[in-house]
Amino acid sequence: MEVRQMATAFLIHHEHVLMMKKAKSKIFNFEFWGGIGGHLEYEELNSPMRASFREIEEETGYKENEIENFTLKYILIEESKDELRQQYVYFGETTHRDFIPSDEGELFWIHKSELMKLKTSKAIRFTIQHYLENPDQRNICVGALTVNEEEVPLIQWSIVKQTVSF
Repeated sequence: MEVRQMATAFLIHHEHVLMMKKAKSKIFNFEFWGGIGGHLEYEELNSPMRASFREIEEETGYKENEIENFTLKYILIEESKDELRQQYVYFGETTHRDFIPSDEGELFWIHKSELMKLKTSKAIRFTIQHYLENPDQRNICVGALTVNEEEVPLIQWSIVKQTVSF
């Protein structure tokens, strides 16, 4: 089984989140929405934040110094065909709303109240929902995507906390 590591960022300006609308992808053959991001390059495997900043600059034009409070909030794990996917999800605030056009998809500022109406992957939907319900969450949450007996997708959240060594 292959392991694919990805980094996704949700950039916020006041009550709006910068979202990317894509016509299709390797996984979906229909229009869907997501954050800003992509796969980690080999030299970024130990630094998903660096990968996230690279993807942000490539896809939006935002430079690292134009993003404040950039924080890892979620690590998502799911199995997809012959891959184990691990996705690092960051949230940050932008100092302005200007972005460059992206070759990856169309960028839009979406009000937080409209996010759950967008067609997203299950992993991103669960993450956005958790973020909206827990806006003051300071710990990193790990989400494992599973299905129940009826094959309905679920997510199991755990908070990452430092353990005490003996």
